[in-house]
Amino acid sequence: MYTILLPILMAPPAGGAEGAGGGGLFTIISFVGIILIFYFLMIRPQNKKRKETEKMLSALKKGDKIVTIGGLYGTIQSVKDTTVIIKADDNIKLEFLRSAISSVITPSAAKEEKIEDKTEEKTEEKADGE
Repeated sequence: MYTILLPILMAPPAGGAEGAGGGGLFTIISFVGIILIFYFLMIRPQNKKRKETEKMLSALKKGDKIVTIGGLYGTIQSVKDTTVIIKADDNIKLEFLRSAISSVITPSAAKEEKIEDKTEEKTEEKADGE
């Protein structure tokens, strides 16, 4: 079967020299277009997110409520150069790298989460009652 396909794949294009006129310009334009698409859809948003994360990590302070990348909720007890000590419970203190912190929970975000939870519970109660 491969002996039949090999000559077909190695054959010159059917158009000959007629189609080679504008092919180089189209190739360059399409290559530049692909690079621009990658930049605006992948590289630029990733750089923006990295800068926001660096800003958030540099602004950490004692008393901030945080979430680690592992999903641990806690409160920052002290901040060092590269690490932070997190109070997870009354007697539990853990030391994490700054880069292990996923997000800082702001009081307004916590209130919004509570409001969303209450509305979901009310919706569920109404659905159960009907």
